Amino acid sequence: MRLDQALQQLLPDYSRSRLQTWIKDRRVTLDGHHVAPKQAVWGGEKVLVEPELHPSETPYAAEDIALDVVYEDAALLVVNKPAGLVVHPGSGNWQGTMLNALLHHAPQLAAIPRAGIVHRLDKDTSGLLVVAKTLTSQTDLVRQLQARSVKRDYLAVVQGIVAQDGTVEAPLGRHPSQRVKMAIVYNGKPAVTHYAVLEHFQYHTLIRCSLETGRTHQIRVHMLSIGHALAGDPVYGGRPINLPPPLRAAVKALARQALHAERLGLIHPVSGEAMEWRVELPADMAALLQALRDE
Repeated sequence: MRLDQALQQLLPDYSRSRLQTWIKDRRVTLDGHHVAPKQAVWGGEKVLVEPELHPSETPYAAEDIALDVVYEDAALLVVNKPAGLVVHPGSGNWQGTMLNALLHHAPQLAAIPRAGIVHRLDKDTSGLLVVAKTLTSQTDLVRQLQARSVKRDYLAVVQGIVAQDGTVEAPLGRHPSQRVKMAIVYNGKPAVTHYAVLEHFQYHTLIRCSLETGRTHQIRVHMLSIGHALAGDPVYGGRPINLPPPLRAAVKALARQALHAERLGLIHPVSGEAMEWRVELPADMAALLQALRDE
């Protein structure tokens, strides 16, 4: 019998692929030697296995990752997230996330579900995110989000000329055939996006989007649905085609969707005070806007 098949019988709690990985990672010896998964065994050999949990099965680890803290007190933390930083560990991103950074910044967050994270931003969306530092604050912030009383405004550069302000109200769910994407589906979760025109360019429009709901990829899908995909969005049709070379280069240089969470407003979970924060556009989006104005 192959070694990996024998181990699967001896250690039924682990999948064969997991056991094969341990063998390839030299965490298994057969009579004191490292061998291949297909090595034949006959019975009577001595096998030593040193298990290693998958990162998804281990407690979240604190990592020394810099955070741009906009506001902090005993109840909450407001962070200006850079583009490229994943908020929560998941498939393909088990380390190096904002959650890992939060646990280093405030170790007490290890006692709070999801380290106090109550809403997320896409990996390549920049801007403001609030984190609860206590269980009671987390409960209060979640209730505010459910009541749609948290104010979240985003700046976005979209393709084409948006004629006037408007609202998209369309339910969102997982795309029926492309599982990494979201789509407007009849049985999806309710989603509402208000948008306002701020500035017109030759081929693009700068808009402000205000969310009533915070569904995954909400702005990206809603704007695509009215024919105005976000500039630079590689998933939802924002590739820089049919543009003059300077603009095409500017959009490609952004290397992400042109979306920034500019404003966040909420009621402080302890004091009851209405609070609001704003952050400037990051350098990459500011550069894109300058290129659009110069065209």
